[in-house]
Amino acid sequence: MTDIFTGLPELEAGSVWLVGAGPGDPGLLTLHAANALRQADVIVHDALVNADCLELAKPSATLEFAGKRGGKPSPKQRDISLRLVELAREGKEVLRLKGGDPFVFGRGGEEALTLVEHRIPFRIVPGITAGIGGLAYAGIPVTHREVNHAVTFLTGHDSSGVVPDRIDWVGIARGSPVIVMYMAMKHIGQISANLIAAGRSPDEPVAFVCNAATPQQVVLETTLCRCETDIAASGLEPPAIVVVGEVVRLRASLDWLGALGGRALAPDPFSSRILRNPA
Repeated sequence: MTDIFTGLPELEAGSVWLVGAGPGDPGLLTLHAANALRQADVIVHDALVNADCLELAKPSATLEFAGKRGGKPSPKQRDISLRLVELAREGKEVLRLKGGDPFVFGRGGEEALTLVEHRIPFRIVPGITAGIGGLAYAGIPVTHREVNHAVTFLTGHDSSGVVPDRIDWVGIARGSPVIVMYMAMKHIGQISANLIAAGRSPDEPVAFVCNAATPQQVVLETTLCRCETDIAASGLEPPAIVVVGEVVRLRASLDWLGALGGRALAPDPFSSRILRNPA
């Protein structure tokens, strides 16, 4: 039987690989990611990396935690980036392992630019971002021909911890039938008010997918006008992906994880409603 890693690149001493670990399930790691884990001398990982993924590291590997979580003490981004430089200059084979995809709200671009600045060789290994893979594990597709021909991904807070003031809420509300939000739970009241003020229906479906693609995954379905109250009452906490749009209704038919546990899936999630794609 052929070794699945045959022909894949070697992680060389003095270099850094920026690798996406996917949204949680170790089965969603790419071959390049698994290949990096089995080679790396040092793995600098985020808080959102599932610990089961780290079990694939070689026994002699050093694990360094570099997680950044909103509202909690966290290492500064510049310090993390410079730590990668330091490790590479020590001749280590360095793996920077990030939840989801390094270039989707993952600060991978900032870290890569620091490596370029210091002339450290690097490789980018994309991962499955939670805004797609995590929603798929909840039975919610980000696109569906009867619902949308466009989708917007946005972050619920900027580097200062507040809702970004450069987001064109009116443009997004009018032009994007489906909105997928990262790091939005803390400010969901303001965000939902912005969207309703910009013209979205208060009754539009919303889903929170917490701890996506892990055994701890929980999904809360609500509406735009009730989401702040419902999430507060639920006691759920981040990490979470939030999705706004009619695609949330598809969960009644596509919750494949729920079906494995005995949930009966509906053949017509829209109950024969006539949908209008606003994009």
